[in-house]
Amino acid sequence: MEAETRNCQNCKKNFLIEAEDFDFYQKMKVPPPTFCPDCRYKRRAIWRNARHLFRGKDYITGKELFTGIPPQSGLSIYEQEYWNSDKWDSLEYGIEYDFSTAFFKQFNQLFRSVPYPAKSMQRCINCDYSNMCDDMKNCYLCFNATFMEDSAYCCNGSVLKNCFDLTSCYNSEFCYDNVRVDKSYHTIGSVNSESCVDVWFSKNCVGCTDCFGCVNLRNAKYFIFNKQFSKEEYFNALKLMNLGTWDGFYKAKIESQNFWEKFPIKYMLGFRNHDVLGEDIKDSKNVKYSYIVQQGENLKYVQDVPFGGASNSYDYTCWGVSASQIYECMIVGEQVDNMKFCFECWPVCQELEYCINMRRSKNCFGCVGMKDAQYCILNKKYSKEDYFELVEKIKKHMDEMPYIDKRGNLYKYGEFFPVELSHLAYNETLLNDQFPLDKETVEKLGFIWHDINRKEYEVTILTKDLPQIISETHEAVTKEIIECIDCKKAYRIILNEFNFLKNFNLPLPRNCVDCRFSQRQRFMVPPVLKFIECMCSGYKSSNSIYKNNQKHTSHEGKCQNTFQTAYNIEKEIIYCEKCYQSEVY
Repeated sequence: MEAETRNCQNCKKNFLIEAEDFDFYQKMKVPPPTFCPDCRYKRRAIWRNARHLFRGKDYITGKELFTGIPPQSGLSIYEQEYWNSDKWDSLEYGIEYDFSTAFFKQFNQLFRSVPYPAKSMQRCINCDYSNMCDDMKNCYLCFNATFMEDSAYCCNGSVLKNCFDLTSCYNSEFCYDNVRVDKSYHTIGSVNSESCVDVWFSKNCVGCTDCFGCVNLRNAKYFIFNKQFSKEEYFNALKLMNLGTWDGFYKAKIESQNFWEKFPIKYMLGFRNHDVLGEDIKDSKNVKYSYIVQQGENLKYVQDVPFGGASNSYDYTCWGVSASQIYECMIVGEQVDNMKFCFECWPVCQELEYCINMRRSKNCFGCVGMKDAQYCILNKKYSKEDYFELVEKIKKHMDEMPYIDKRGNLYKYGEFFPVELSHLAYNETLLNDQFPLDKETVEKLGFIWHDINRKEYEVTILTKDLPQIISETHEAVTKEIIECIDCKKAYRIILNEFNFLKNFNLPLPRNCVDCRFSQRQRFMVPPVLKFIECMCSGYKSSNSIYKNNQKHTSHEGKCQNTFQTAYNIEKEIIYCEKCYQSEVY
């Protein structure tokens, strides 16, 4: 088929379906989408609790536990070990398919009745206050992570050891307060950098050692604000900054971030790719309109699969690890194949459609909370022949009697779960971090909003009364309840965090975990691309802030290159690949 422009039934904007897209839909035996890519992403993302824990009660014992399920959801929660056991049977919740009622109404009834695990974790030791993790040890408040040890406050990461306050960081050790840093050691307050050692407050640097406040450097050593120093001069200058004090540390951080703004960035963060389009893509091939992907191949409209091994998939959000032929799924991974319209199905799942919370299952449709299942529909077991026959009848019924949401959108076969069926509110998901909106706007868009009732703690110390210097701080501070300098919420310093800060002569943070996350989130551009022109005007940037180091031989006067980028032209100086590389040194 030839490319077609269609109108999104949700936002009413036009979107393009290309010929290669039709080939994929035909291969997956699904109809073309009726929502645009942005609306499809948000529809999936409303099902993902990225970093929130709630106090809940185990449905069996009544025991209080921490869970990723908000209390307003009304879902029954099982402690994770019990949920994983054979002490209960999800087949007991099975229902007969009713051809007089829309599929999604029946599915919602099942979804609201089957018990849900308190958390989504596997192979973790001493990680009681983390979620969406596997292969972790001694971690605290870490989310969407794997192979991490002795770390805290990390969101989206893998292969990290002794790291604190990181977002989207990988393969690193002894790092602190970073965003999108990979293969680095003792790197602090840095953004979009790789293979760095002993680097402070730097951005877009690769292979650097002992650098401070730098931008766009490659294999540099003993640089401060992009100026070369001798080894002795470098360390003497750092000593004068008093980075072990809060005032010195905070001043250096702000000065560095202000310095970054004077330099151009490349239109996308990416390394070692072939034929890619998107943001934060590494070691990948033929990946288009995608965001945070590593070792991906033949992907389109894919987000948050940094753990490698995702291939031949569209509209897939979160995970990876030997995942192939995935369409319109959220949080599926670890040896999964041919998955459509699924949420939280892992590991070793195949040929599932419209399923939630499945483990090691194959050939199931509209099922919830099943383990080692096959040929099941709405949690009811069928023979192989009856299963395939009934599935085809249900798909036809979904087209003849579609579900209609509150905004009037039709949900026939081929649509992901409706937004209003999610157990999560907008402000409990990553959507609120990427696209912050107020309650009124959220509800007008058809999403849910939960007013969060936080447990109040009696503050025992204000940030102004914390010691300025970590060397003068006693371990007893880990018993204090501190008031955040900005939002005034209470937070604590855990013992591992205190020891880390003391070992590296770093001051105590003055913000709570949520505020620190929000500060890092400013450097995580949302997964939305727009066309812009290169901001290089020949000898300087088009906003006159940056003066080029040399003449760019690829063009005279203003660069005519156009491209798609996730960055904001009002906040960044954005160059095309050639112009950016001319300015990197």
